[in-house]
Amino acid sequence: MRTADRATLATGLHDGDHWPYPSLVLVGLDHDGSPLLLISRLAEHTRNLTADPRVGLLFDGTMGLDEPLTGARVSVLGRAVVSDLPRHRQRYLARHPSAEFYAGFADFAVWRVVVERAHLVAGFGRIHWIPAGELLLGPPETGSLAEDEAGILAHINADHAAVLELTATALLGRAATGPEAAGWRLTGIDPDGCDLRRGGELARLGFPQPVASADAARRGFVALAGRAREAVAKDDATEQ
Repeated sequence: MRTADRATLATGLHDGDHWPYPSLVLVGLDHDGSPLLLISRLAEHTRNLTADPRVGLLFDGTMGLDEPLTGARVSVLGRAVVSDLPRHRQRYLARHPSAEFYAGFADFAVWRVVVERAHLVAGFGRIHWIPAGELLLGPPETGSLAEDEAGILAHINADHAAVLELTATALLGRAATGPEAAGWRLTGIDPDGCDLRRGGELARLGFPQPVASADAARRGFVALAGRAREAVAKDDATEQ
């Protein structure tokens, strides 16, 4: 879910018959893993969930597989509620900067999906229902990181851009080529890892261990940078 920037949203048509209505939406995730949407009240799916807040979100992790049905996908069920928390809007827009163009329109609002359960299909025969308490992170795990996130992003993007480039190249194989070679930016940091973006390209780096504070996040980022330097040194030694 954290690697996805989009999902299929299922709502029930508000025409009295409640036919299932699927639509494509861009998504962000709160620090605990709750999905965040930025949608217009003029959209059909928003009219649907205003009448009935129950929603389903399908996160598809099968892209690029020769046999898609062997890949993982998860259907998240919950109720959508409007969120006025500034950090929810900030977190969503950091992940989807192009949404800044319309985010200020009066008909757009951030919605948070209050998860009740999820259905995971991780391949043939690997199927599980997951209650919200096992899917989402709780306060001890999220800690104070949400309040510190904006400052962490500003610091790393301003002072450690070269480390971001090194990490994306060495750990994710995102080679720096072409006119867009530079420009990786940190767009989010959560207890599980951090999100990067370069133009329309997204990347995700997981921390060696969960983090719950700015200091722990710093140590996690330093650990990733260390792994990246080790990978580069190993490659250099192999070439020699």
